[in-house]
Amino acid sequence: MAGGAREVLTLQLGHFAGFVGAHWWNQQDAALGRATDAKEPPGELCPDVLYRTGRTLHGQETYTPRLILMDLKGSLSSLKEEGGLYKDKQLDAAIAWQGKLTTHKEELYPKNPYLQDFLSAEGVLCSDGVWRVKSIPNDKGPPPLTTSTTPTPLIPTEGSIRVWSDFLRVHLHPRSICMIQKYNHDGEAGRLEAFGQGEGVLKEPKYQEELEDRLHFYVEECDYLQGFQILCDLHDGFSGVGAKAAEMLQDEYSGRGIITWGLLPGPYHRGEARRNIYRLLNTAFGLVHLTAHSSLVCPLSLDGSLGLRPGPPVNFPYLHYDATLPFHCSAILATALDTFTAPYRLCSSPVSMVQLADMLSFCGKKVVTAGATIPFPLAPGQSLPDSLMQLGGATPWTPLSACGDLSGTRCFAQSVVLRGIDRACHTSQLTPGTPPPSSLHACTTGEEVLAQYLQQQQPRVMSSSHLLLTPCRVVPPYPHLFSSCSPLGMVPDGSLKGAAVESIPVFGALCSSSSLHRALEALAGDLTKLDLRRWASFMDAGVEHDDVAELLQELRSLAQCYQDGD
Repeated sequence: MAGGAREVLTLQLGHFAGFVGAHWWNQQDAALGRATDAKEPPGELCPDVLYRTGRTLHGQETYTPRLILMDLKGSLSSLKEEGGLYKDKQLDAAIAWQGKLTTHKEELYPKNPYLQDFLSAEGVLCSDGVWRVKSIPNDKGPPPLTTSTTPTPLIPTEGSIRVWSDFLRVHLHPRSICMIQKYNHDGEAGRLEAFGQGEGVLKEPKYQEELEDRLHFYVEECDYLQGFQILCDLHDGFSGVGAKAAEMLQDEYSGRGIITWGLLPGPYHRGEARRNIYRLLNTAFGLVHLTAHSSLVCPLSLDGSLGLRPGPPVNFPYLHYDATLPFHCSAILATALDTFTAPYRLCSSPVSMVQLADMLSFCGKKVVTAGATIPFPLAPGQSLPDSLMQLGGATPWTPLSACGDLSGTRCFAQSVVLRGIDRACHTSQLTPGTPPPSSLHACTTGEEVLAQYLQQQQPRVMSSSHLLLTPCRVVPPYPHLFSSCSPLGMVPDGSLKGAAVESIPVFGALCSSSSLHRALEALAGDLTKLDLRRWASFMDAGVEHDDVAELLQELRSLAQCYQDGD
């Protein structure tokens, strides 16, 4: 690929993973739109890492995510399984039968009003009735379409969002969507509820071969594949699908990085014992099996706990979100994910997926926690040293891995990314002769400021840090979560309610933390208390009693890796 990009193939497994993925790809698409603006400086993040070029049957060049997603029957709403880029060959094929025909047509889902203006990946329909082709970044495709007016973007309401495809603004390749037709998304019957069911899906030749074919299609066109990132639901049967998929990748693509993001929607369903117990079992089985086959595993959730004692949803000082809405929770997690993954998507001096995993997972610590400050608080007129000093000695980010309170825990290694801070704010602009109020104010570069801050916070921790100018894009259909931010995400002294926030600075970290010792031990403790005879339906899905005993042993062994002082 152009520029020697180190490609990544994304696997999106499950419906909540679809929500996170839809926001994630919308944010990538918004960033691509900025990259075609001649006024914008060259991007720091290489889109070729996540995207691939192609050509439609009409010869139009396309730029689509390098993506395989799996979901259940009924989860696509109005989105076609083959996507919208290519003509449907089956419908256009000549019919040889000359006799009487009876057509049975399934009723179409109404398209979300927000997507009515989303007509073609090739471009937009102009007033003269001609399709104008959109430009593709990095000199791919014709020049950008110029228009005299920019239409006001439509903003979806929470009530209009049923499934993730209701707000996906990105066209997908026909090889991206893989539907599991034997299980239903809606209704109480035929659900993919248990880990064993999910494992069983990819043991069936039909689905195994379909996944392998799609993997080969994407992998064989890569010049330098650095690895795979898996977005996988942990709370339902997709934990088993993810575990089996990771095992397939490890077997067939040995030496490539496999970074798995285990996704948990919040909160627990009070009074619904069956759903909560299944969530507990699926999360435990998923974490242990994914850890065995991945380079790195990171649970992501806005919930307060992995176990049966749900804590309150995490709090962000400058965000107002509804923890019961997947549309809100997934937007926040996608923003964090877009920041955590930046090191292996950089244009210059990137850290490969394997290098990132090796740095964080030494001594068997293959599970990491995540945290982020969304948005990073930088008031007008402040410098980065000013803002970091205001954070004080407390952990600067909100925990995103459902491992409880981080106070008193130890970090063994961390990868930190701070993005979206203007270069003019990187260092303190003190009047000559003024003594610096802190050692951070004496630093001469932003990178030095960030490194010094991390050294002060965690003196004996192995840290990798990146300071990027590129902010995180949060244009519609990203929900309105910001109540006290300027359009550029800076936190002002007074409230600017109603201001349309377009991009925000984000401070994020992946950390190998002793908090995992407590979280994994608590998870094992909750499992020990279960009477498995009451949950025979979970066991009947393909899990033996010996598997549960082995699971408990592996959970506790994994927890021991994170004991403070190890």
